[in-house]
Amino acid sequence: MQNDNIKNTTVKCPHCGHHTHLVLDPTEGDQDYQDECAACGELIHVHMEVDQLREKIRVKLDGNDEQFY
Repeated sequence: MQNDNIKNTTVKCPHCGHHTHLVLDPTEGDQDYQDECAACGELIHVHMEVDQLREKIRVKLDGNDEQFY
């Protein structure tokens, strides 16, 4: 089964600068989750906003620290 809504993107880890691959599924709406960098193992805070009107996805990355608790 192929989902045409799935988007692939490459982002830089906020900790080590390594390029990390993300798979984004905008059908789930706005998302806020943590992912792990494949290079350094640090947690990355991923915040995805889906703008359905303009058919765009905005992704913000931050290091995982106390500002999210």
